[in-house]
Amino acid sequence: MLLYELGSSQYLEQAQEIPGESPCTTTKSSRCYPHRIRSLGRADIHYKKNSNPGLLFDYSGFPEETYQLQWPAGGDPHLALQVRNLLEKAGNYTHTDENRGYDHGVFVPLKIAFPAADIPCVQLSLQAGLDPETHYLAGESLTSLRDENVLILGSGNTFHNIPVLMRGIKNKTDNIAGYDFDDWLTKSLTNQNPEERRRLLFQWSEAPGARHSHPREEHLAPLFLVAGSAAGELCKKVFEDAVLGAVESAFMFG
Repeated sequence: MLLYELGSSQYLEQAQEIPGESPCTTTKSSRCYPHRIRSLGRADIHYKKNSNPGLLFDYSGFPEETYQLQWPAGGDPHLALQVRNLLEKAGNYTHTDENRGYDHGVFVPLKIAFPAADIPCVQLSLQAGLDPETHYLAGESLTSLRDENVLILGSGNTFHNIPVLMRGIKNKTDNIAGYDFDDWLTKSLTNQNPEERRRLLFQWSEAPGARHSHPREEHLAPLFLVAGSAAGELCKKVFEDAVLGAVESAFMFG
């Protein structure tokens, strides 16, 4: 929905501030890989291994200029192989896609956060069942990457109910949707007991307003993987705003 109308410049301004200092350095020998986790696709875990991924405009019905966007960040086949090995060592079956470009879940938020496109990325897809435990455990298998200057990002939404958001585009409203679930999510993620946080995430669909905020959880599931990768770290909310008539938030671990 960033492609269409945000309704608040605060979203753009704060999105640029969230990453802080770039994980990259100018030293050629340094590891400087951000790792964008969006979706773990179909019954397998797929990852995209491509040195020059290009962009995949996987949407329709938007203004023509949204199909002319550019974000020429390179991929990193070496990191992709490392990710694959870690996932398979933990018992996950993986599949390689060497042709797919960055979809809008990658290039839209990262074009805002890293406009220079100077950090290579590896893109993962979601496991088809969207099971929170499956994704959390997959994240746990990638924990070691956090010590190698790899930024693990979960691209999605804390509220993703398309009919509600479309009404927000057409009709400005002070009746903001999603606060009940956002409040639960904030309290759950910032819980200082890692085991309790894990338990709550596994039972997310029982939370207040859960299915109103996420009729289908494909935009929430990346969070499960990121939380798993940072299982022992504290979490804090770094962003909250009303966007298209609904509350959207961002969280950071560590």
